[in-house]
Amino acid sequence: RKGVFGPAMGKQCVLFVDDVSMPLKEVYGAQPPIELLRQWIDHGHWYDLRDTTRLDLVDILFVGSMQPAGGGSNQVTSRFIRHMNIVSIDVFDETTLTKIFNSIMDWHFSKGFDEKVSRLGKLMVNATS
Repeated sequence: RKGVFGPAMGKQCVLFVDDVSMPLKEVYGAQPPIELLRQWIDHGHWYDLRDTTRLDLVDILFVGSMQPAGGGSNQVTSRFIRHMNIVSIDVFDETTLTKIFNSIMDWHFSKGFDEKVSRLGKLMVNATS
């Protein structure tokens, strides 16, 4: 399979890119890293910089995360976003975060820790909230 890149035959790969909205825009508004990802999603391949041969990318699922524009995050082009299924999660309030982390600590300390130690979970969560 010359020129074909991806996981082993019969396997699937998940490519996770964190902070997709991080690349700065150039003078004319382009974001080259985003355009490179968009080209792969649109066409399924890239081109080798040395000899311009086609490099097919197969059996790869793209998953990305980003924050809304502002505060260090940039707006990502609609040409890229149109390929995405957007899932948005609101910021959790203090009560919800406390419940989540108390549940995690209770589960963790239930795995063979002494009862004196397991009681520290709630204290640690409350100390950091």
